Amino acid sequence: MIRAVVFDVGETLIDDTCEFGAWADWIGVPRHTFSAVLGALTAAGRNNAETFEYFRPGFDLDRERRLREPAGCAERIGERDLYPDVRPALSVLQKRGIWVGIAGNQTARAAELLRALDLPCDAIATSGEWGIAKPDSSFFDRVAEFAPGRRDEILYVGDHRDNDLIPARRAGLRCALIRRGPWGYLWADDVIAAEEADWVVGSLTELVEAIG
Repeated sequence: MIRAVVFDVGETLIDDTCEFGAWADWIGVPRHTFSAVLGALTAAGRNNAETFEYFRPGFDLDRERRLREPAGCAERIGERDLYPDVRPALSVLQKRGIWVGIAGNQTARAAELLRALDLPCDAIATSGEWGIAKPDSSFFDRVAEFAPGRRDEILYVGDHRDNDLIPARRAGLRCALIRRGPWGYLWADDVIAAEEADWVVGSLTELVEAIG
């Protein structure tokens, strides 16, 4: 029985295309070049934050994020960034009496932006607010405290094998991989072969049907 479903943010609920494009513009790199390096790092199973190091050695992501705000390039999350199945799927889950949460590796500002969207969910939190980030096991301990039910009644949904599925399973949570965004497509077959996920789905609509 699933009592609660907690969703990752980037490439699970939000299409990161605009944000990656904004970063490419900020560091003065063509968007397709930035995407190519990001893709190569993804395929190698490395941290996507390393992308910046290729263009600017010693790049301080937190500092640059702070500098973007007064320059009028602050982080933005709007309705157009949501995948089209997000509102319908979350709404159906709530109507079924399932607690719906959102918790991902985002800034505290991102949490405010997500709350401003008034999504059909019960609670929103980010690593920036908690002070711990995935794949740290403490993040998933917080998820277990955040959502109601036993750990085996909580489903964590994400697109990243190493940041979402494996640590969620090790923490005793159920887990599902959504096949979208670069990581979701890259690792879908690997996740299926290793039987690391309770479900591998192509959309949130499919997820709702799978756990129905």
